[in-house]
Amino acid sequence: MNRRKKIKQLLEAHAKKANAKLAPKKKSTYISKADRLKLATEASQDSTVASEPTGSDVIAETKDALQP
Repeated sequence: MNRRKKIKQLLEAHAKKANAKLAPKKKSTYISKADRLKLATEASQDSTVASEPTGSDVIAETKDALQP
């Protein structure tokens, strides 16, 4: 290879790396299996808590039941 071709090849490689850094990431970051399980348990706990009636809901239901 001559000198001009080597320099051109180096510059193209550097430009390609720079463009790759600026491009948006295609893959999301890795989440370990333990973290995924932890997130799943937290999500399931949140959904069970949301489905259970709160104290104010129970009080309102009892007041409605007491009224004739």
